[in-house]
Amino acid sequence: MTEALLEVTDLRKHYPVRAGVLRRQVGTVHAVDGVSFTVGVGETLGLVGESGCGKSTVARSVLRLVEPTSGQIRLEGEDITHLSKAALRPHRRSMQIVFQDPFASLNPRMTAGDIVGEPLAVHGLASGKELEARTAKLFEQVGLRPDQMRNFPHQFSGGQRQRICIARALALGPRLIVCDEPVSALDVSIQAQVINLLIDLQRQHGFSYLFIAHDLAVVAHISHRVAVMYLGRIVEIAAKDELFRNPRHPYTQALLASVPIANPLARKLAPLVDGDVPSPVNPPSGCAFHTRCRFAMDRCRTERPALLDAGDGHQVACLLNDGTGRGQ
Repeated sequence: MTEALLEVTDLRKHYPVRAGVLRRQVGTVHAVDGVSFTVGVGETLGLVGESGCGKSTVARSVLRLVEPTSGQIRLEGEDITHLSKAALRPHRRSMQIVFQDPFASLNPRMTAGDIVGEPLAVHGLASGKELEARTAKLFEQVGLRPDQMRNFPHQFSGGQRQRICIARALALGPRLIVCDEPVSALDVSIQAQVINLLIDLQRQHGFSYLFIAHDLAVVAHISHRVAVMYLGRIVEIAAKDELFRNPRHPYTQALLASVPIANPLARKLAPLVDGDVPSPVNPPSGCAFHTRCRFAMDRCRTERPALLDAGDGHQVACLLNDGTGRGQ
């Protein structure tokens, strides 16, 4: 078992819904509703699910960019859930993020070199010539030329802008990098280059990734383990090969069945789920997936399944699984 770098236990993030002149609370958005997982040292955990299932909220909560409603976040064994901003500051160097939209996450009025070097300057790690030299080295690590440090973000392509974001994330020597759909805004031809860069950097530096995506092909390429989210909850976690070979949760099976096949003559599978994702303001009782599940039983409407071990580190939150890998 890989040593845990990040441990998240029963993480919840709820947002109040307010209405009326007095802005009274009339409901609650259950964006993240009891999520638990670990990320090992040097490991990539892929987090997948439909849009709106809470993946990005998990990412921002783990980094304390948004404050979790409840739960526990431990980084390298230390509980950082309730640390003040001042106490959290040293831990910021150990965890960084690469956002989905590289253009929106870069200051258009700063040069690329200033953007990448800013974390070093803010944390007092380098200045002057040393800052310039370390920034140039970071540019080279991500496949950019040092003479591009004087250019502004609009002078780069989308793939190059994402490389700048990766270089900025590398600047402080983090142990954990959260990648929030880092290639979804890029052309397919560029996606592979960026993914391979992330893999090469991990091999060189040994840091861990929490990799968030909705593209299963990308997740299969970069991840060691995969966690599947549905409506704010994790419904299945397993090693990558095990999950793609033997998906146990009906939602995971539906996700894999929805992957397009690059063969126009191949027979299309019938959809495995019906209807739309329920609102997180009023999530279903019991198993959140029972309203769309073809295997739903009466008890699924009232019992919330726990994430149980199904053998070989494969965990499933489904009442069809009894914790031993045998269906009930």
